[in-house]
Amino acid sequence: MPFLTAETTDERDSLATFAQQQIEQVATALHGLDQEQLALVPSASGMSLGALARHVLLIAGGAALSIAAAPGPGSDPERTPEQLQAEGGLAPDALRPEDTPASLIAQLHQAGEELAAAIRAADLDTLAPIPDAPWFEGRTRWSLRWYALHQIEENARHAGHADILRESIDGKGAYELNALAAGQEWPPAGW
Repeated sequence: MPFLTAETTDERDSLATFAQQQIEQVATALHGLDQEQLALVPSASGMSLGALARHVLLIAGGAALSIAAAPGPGSDPERTPEQLQAEGGLAPDALRPEDTPASLIAQLHQAGEELAAAIRAADLDTLAPIPDAPWFEGRTRWSLRWYALHQIEENARHAGHADILRESIDGKGAYELNALAAGQEWPPAGW
């Protein structure tokens, strides 16, 4: 079952692999959902799995662009200011009409690959400007090493959110979903 992060070779590969794995765990939480379940808000948080997936795509896409553009600022020209606001705040309307579980899974896998590639190509000692946002108050620059670690932290938090939301929808947990997404039986023989 592909639950554990793959073996790594060095610091850059470790950061890239772990960042990608956490995004892929969000994708795994969408496995087997239908369109209605994607939009359900099953907890007090007000989040749906679809909105959470959109948020992870926003964050990972912005991070990949920022890392690739360092030491200059990165930007995301493909999203409107309204989309950025909705997706950044995990608003229910972040889920787009054309979104499906399969399309979001594919986009999350691509976002994980792009973030991992950006990290693998980066000089981790490079200092880059911090986006102007209230949660980054008091800082103006960070190393790409710190930012890569922050991406792991951010996406691990969201993978945990996704686990809770998914279990609230149909009781399926991360181990079961990883096995099912890999085409394996659940529970494994001998459990």
